[in-house]
Amino acid sequence: MKLIVAIIKPFKLDEVREALAEVGVTGMTVTEVKGFGRQKGHTELYRGAEYVVDFLPKAKVEIAVDDRLAERCIEAIVAAANAGKVGDGKIFVTSLDEVVRIRTGETGAEAV
Repeated sequence: MKLIVAIIKPFKLDEVREALAEVGVTGMTVTEVKGFGRQKGHTELYRGAEYVVDFLPKAKVEIAVDDRLAERCIEAIVAAANAGKVGDGKIFVTSLDEVVRIRTGETGAEAV
């Protein structure tokens, strides 16, 4: 099992969700987050005063998938989230030792 965490631009969320559904992902967790990487924020103008926005709004998508589905999920996220600009995001993949569905007690791939 793999845990795939993708940090993407918020306006790409629907495209990523649809792409993941097409490869067979049945559930995900989405969190509104703020952060920066190489993009390093930007300056904005408010009532004539310039100020720096250090942390930019992002969407954090987390999915747990079987090992056989992981590569297809990563490819789907990359294709859907890529706008070709700085700040498109990152994908982190980690191994899951165990997954347990609380309601039924199912474990492993059946729990996802």
